[in-house]
Amino acid sequence: MMKLKEIKDNAKKYIELCKLLYTDSRTPKITKIFLWITIGYALSPIDLIPDFIPVIGYLDDMVILPVLLYIAIKSVPKEVYIENYVKILKK
Repeated sequence: MMKLKEIKDNAKKYIELCKLLYTDSRTPKITKIFLWITIGYALSPIDLIPDFIPVIGYLDDMVILPVLLYIAIKSVPKEVYIENYVKILKK
């Protein structure tokens, strides 16, 4: 099981990667749209399942947000993804 610090560090890396992908001119518009949708859903007070319902309320956030990020990252051309990922690893 990953330690909490590792999870935090990985999350920071993926946030930085998303920023780099968004600012890269070679990134397709559909990727940028999915990144905006992900940010909007994460910050929106409206959820598919309200958070006051125990366990299930937060479970939808833990499923929907990674799926949206996965779709966004998969829509990036491989060479653009690798180039930006290497930039993150060098930091």
